[in-house]
Amino acid sequence: MNILQHRYILGMRVDATSYEDAAKRILTWAKAGEERRVAVANVHMTMETYDNVPFQSVVNSSDLVTPDGMPLIWGLKLLGVSDASRVYGPTLMLHVCEAAVREDIPIGLYGGTPESLHDFKAFLHHKFSGIRIACSIAPPFRPLTTEEDERHTREIVESGARILFVGIGCPKQEWWMYEHHDRLPLVMLGVGAAFDFYSGRVRQAPSILQKLGLEWLFRLLMEPKRLWKRYARHNPRFVVLFAIQLLKTKIHQHYLNRH
Repeated sequence: MNILQHRYILGMRVDATSYEDAAKRILTWAKAGEERRVAVANVHMTMETYDNVPFQSVVNSSDLVTPDGMPLIWGLKLLGVSDASRVYGPTLMLHVCEAAVREDIPIGLYGGTPESLHDFKAFLHHKFSGIRIACSIAPPFRPLTTEEDERHTREIVESGARILFVGIGCPKQEWWMYEHHDRLPLVMLGVGAAFDFYSGRVRQAPSILQKLGLEWLFRLLMEPKRLWKRYARHNPRFVVLFAIQLLKTKIHQHYLNRH
């Protein structure tokens, strides 16, 4: 496979991929039985990595980091990747599921609640006839005991799943994938709230708001108590810090062009 263009936005790697390219890579890895990790990045993840150097290393060591949020697309373009396009986690998951059915690759689900997983599996079976869901685990929201973690890991391995969608939220899911990658010989994708979206428990932002980069505003209106601190803390800082990065980049390029 070709080497992807990438840029570092506030120190976090972002790959200039597409739905077709990302799904193809994931299926190729899955068919080969390889251990791989895919992070789906937005402003929240970018700022989490900016504030936590070990977490930045976790994300940057992923095999693929897709630009999920529109601000990252704009950032890639401003940094010289003119053909950058959005690879939204929930939509990427559907592309991967479609390809998994075509290639007869079993998938697994890790995250959500027992109720949301039940509805999400019903959604997948309805949308993708013949999809093989080898395992589905709804872990408790509290920290797992060693015994629980070992049991979940064993269940995933014994299920034969080749692709595991992990929906326990950022940064928890990226840490979980990193800490389990040497025990799970499969491709793991962190998909955030995708389980809740497709189970009908949480509404997705209208496409026009997504294109305008205002999905955060829609989600804030839907879940103000849970999300207001995150957006108030991260969004303004991202704008200022990326503006500084861009200015430094332009000054450096200008200096190189003059010399």
